[in-house]
Amino acid sequence: MSGNKVLAIQNSGIETLGNLEKLFESDGYVIESMEAGTLVPDDPTNYSAIIILGGYMSVYENLPYLIKEQELIKKANACKVPVLGICLGSQLIAQALGGRVYRGKKKEIGWFDIALTDEGRRDIFRGIMSKKLKVFQWHGDTFDLPKTATLLATSEHYPQAFRIGTSVGILFHLEIQAKMAEKWVKEYDLELEQEGINKDQILKNRDYEFNNLVDRCKVVYSNFSKMIGFV
Repeated sequence: MSGNKVLAIQNSGIETLGNLEKLFESDGYVIESMEAGTLVPDDPTNYSAIIILGGYMSVYENLPYLIKEQELIKKANACKVPVLGICLGSQLIAQALGGRVYRGKKKEIGWFDIALTDEGRRDIFRGIMSKKLKVFQWHGDTFDLPKTATLLATSEHYPQAFRIGTSVGILFHLEIQAKMAEKWVKEYDLELEQEGINKDQILKNRDYEFNNLVDRCKVVYSNFSKMIGFV
């Protein structure tokens, strides 16, 4: 693996590293950000870790760059390069490593409770004392996990986090900040209207929840960084 360089793949311009950015930078990592549709690297060993972020598209659309991202995930997992996939990124990991992604029966948009499994509390969520968390969600797709996956968190409707080798998928958004959420609400307003969701349900008086996400993100980052080995 290459020094302290981290690859961040953005599948949507408004879905960024958010809370994760300063955490990586404070530990001396150099972030190489890449927008969707550009040339996806072939060799994961040029990076200490790979972060694949969310986006409005679906894995089963089989867009050429999403296929390339899945190929990169397969290579990274085989080479034991740590991969963290968030939302769409988690779905790409699931399908790349033997699972199946499909449209869910219910969209999860806004604030939802999730439950950490015992395995999750020993793994990427180690250090979070509560078994239940309120997290930010924005997705309509879900997945069947590969047989080799370890389930780390669930919601009432869907698996929410898992691990396969050195690849970790998290369906919800610990990285999101209030300003990011404002951009999402503006960009995806039609989807909110179609789902009958008032933007105030997402944004109004939510400082406490967004601050909690910062703390949870720090814990997840700390556990993920131990997988990298540079820190």
